[in-house]
Amino acid sequence: MWQKGSRTPSRKQKSAVCRRNKVPEPIDLTKIAAGLAIGLGSLGPALGIGLLAGRAMEALGRNPEARGPIQQNMILALAFAEAIAIYALVVAVIILFV
Repeated sequence: MWQKGSRTPSRKQKSAVCRRNKVPEPIDLTKIAAGLAIGLGSLGPALGIGLLAGRAMEALGRNPEARGPIQQNMILALAFAEAIAIYALVVAVIILFV
């Protein structure tokens, strides 16, 4: 039976049809997609933050007097890299719940 006011069968009806026809039920891949989105989406920012911190430490080792400008620029760049990771998190949540 169809659900009232709906043109698509319910989940129970789909699984009953799958059992009757001996077809495996389709797998819901949204959790895998959300995991891949946050995993791959945070890989780039993680590498960027690591490289940025390493280069900032090298610059501070060469010229300790330039600590202020180096630190300001480093913190600004870290914020931009973290924003990309937050965008990946938002995309993963959208994939998971929509």
